[in-house]
Amino acid sequence: MKNIIVIGGGPAGMMAAYAAAGNGHKVTLLEQNEKLGKKLFITGKGRCNITNSCDTDTLFSNVMSNRKFLYSAFYAFDNGQVVDFFRGLGLETKVERGNRVFPVSDHSSDVIAALKKALNQRNVTVRLNACVKDADLAGQEKKVRLSDGKTLTAHAVIIATGGCSYPSTGSTGDGYRFAEESGHKLVKPTPSLVPFETKEAWVKELQGLSLRNAGMSIYNEKKKLAEDFGEMLFTHFGVSGPMVLSASGRIRPEQFSHELQMYIDLKPALDDAQLDKRILRDFDEAKNKQFKNALNHLLPAKLIPVMVELSRINPEIKVNEITRGERQTLVSLFKRLPLTVTGLRDWNEAIITKGGVSVKEINPSTMESKLVPGLYFCGEVLDLDALTGGYNLQIAWSTGYLAGISAG
Repeated sequence: MKNIIVIGGGPAGMMAAYAAAGNGHKVTLLEQNEKLGKKLFITGKGRCNITNSCDTDTLFSNVMSNRKFLYSAFYAFDNGQVVDFFRGLGLETKVERGNRVFPVSDHSSDVIAALKKALNQRNVTVRLNACVKDADLAGQEKKVRLSDGKTLTAHAVIIATGGCSYPSTGSTGDGYRFAEESGHKLVKPTPSLVPFETKEAWVKELQGLSLRNAGMSIYNEKKKLAEDFGEMLFTHFGVSGPMVLSASGRIRPEQFSHELQMYIDLKPALDDAQLDKRILRDFDEAKNKQFKNALNHLLPAKLIPVMVELSRINPEIKVNEITRGERQTLVSLFKRLPLTVTGLRDWNEAIITKGGVSVKEINPSTMESKLVPGLYFCGEVLDLDALTGGYNLQIAWSTGYLAGISAG
């Protein structure tokens, strides 16, 4: 019987502890917070997007960093097995738009309760408020020292401490310190799935406005970095929403060191000519109205004064006096509303971390360190990340499960 310590009680850590205890090994799960799954509790706006029910090719295509590294992990414990695992614990799930899988109850607390039940079934010892001060992981006997002065020993240690996103939940980057102290290289951690800050002052006037069916493209000078269609939100600092968060995951961190050009398509269903006809029709129905009062069928009320100002068309002019050239300017603004992206928001608003422990030093078939026998890594502490939609939690479940069965 082995003695196994798992550091970190998030999704990867809980899954690793459960899997490691499968052969009757003695497993201790250390969590520095007062409860397990603190970050899991707030995922998916508190509903917990457990995984995505897509096919395997789609699963891999939504991984942004080191997808080949995940072959063994995804095949060892795929998205279907995740759903079956939770169903076996009494948690029923449902599939929503974009194949996102949620608990039927819409409560992330039910996901955490199911995981606690699984740990209990396998007699995993859970120690809360257990802050790891330092660890000696090099030898055959691993030593983990807690801040209360106690030292625990183990045959194997699994590090599942997460990244740096949402530091209020306890993601303080401790795992990176343990990794570096045991000789591992780090790929610089940066915030990902995070809102954009923009330069333009008029964005503040649109704070709270959500666009449901918009197009978005982002350029670094003339090179297109990202393109998407969907939902976005204006904030006091710039833009957010699903489309923007996904773009932050697709674009390489170093590309944000310069200003980027973003263009919003307010009418993606219409090309320029069709939109011009639509504007002409609206203007014809409102020919005696002033320009500033003639856009209410085309735009949300909050956006009208901004578009009027950006068009540089006299707001008081009657619409039947607007020239063809002015109308073309308006069409261009509808189809390519320009914004300047100056950077990303900080760790407090990042859903995940891009970067982490280099996977070049980890065995993809076992999650064991190639440098230190008996040391395993799983979840967000590794240089692995994906887009929104349940894919990042699937990485946590799969790598956690593989690390657990390998250690055990």
